[in-house]
Amino acid sequence: MPRTTTAQTVEQLGGSQSVLARQRRDHAEMDRLMERYRALADDEEREQVLKEVVQLVFSHAFAEETVLWPAVRRSVADGEELTSRVEEEHQQINDLVAGIERLSPGDPEREEKVARVFALIRQDIRDEEDLVLPRLQEASDTARLRRLGAAWEAVRRSAPTRPHPIVPRRPPGNALLGVPLSLYDRLRDGLGPLPPAALKRVLTALTGLLVSVAVAAAVRKRR
Repeated sequence: MPRTTTAQTVEQLGGSQSVLARQRRDHAEMDRLMERYRALADDEEREQVLKEVVQLVFSHAFAEETVLWPAVRRSVADGEELTSRVEEEHQQINDLVAGIERLSPGDPEREEKVARVFALIRQDIRDEEDLVLPRLQEASDTARLRRLGAAWEAVRRSAPTRPHPIVPRRPPGNALLGVPLSLYDRLRDGLGPLPPAALKRVLTALTGLLVSVAVAAAVRKRR
């Protein structure tokens, strides 16, 4: 049985640029932020920390689903089963966070959902570090783990940072919808929630831009 990535050194994981080391760093930061949320008494500070948890979790998961889990399915005999398990956890987290965003801070139901989200995030981390990532490590050399790390990081830095129930969990659908939604999320992160009419205009414009770029690329490829 492959050894959990939690217990390995950075060198054993393939170096600091390996996707395994990058994943573990993100997981540790998620855990730190969740513990900070639990320890804080000030509501405003807690909301800021919760926002940071959500942004990190969703960009991290999007990069996994776009880059990492397809690699697992290609390389590992039971990769389909392993990745389906974590994708289901991601969907549950997505749905719960969407529910949290509809409730006011201090609402007991909201706090109960936050506790459930944190428990799911920790379960997801354990499943990844104990089950999925060791199997990818077993099937990959160091050079491949570092290539995956670079691709994963590039996607993570430009990924959506909020829950979007309409986004598929797998390529190519998640990658196609992820571009306009990522731009919208980052606008919202900077300016706050947009009115529904403004949201519709922004997403329509961004989706139109994405389609135009895709069409132009296809035309150039045919020439």
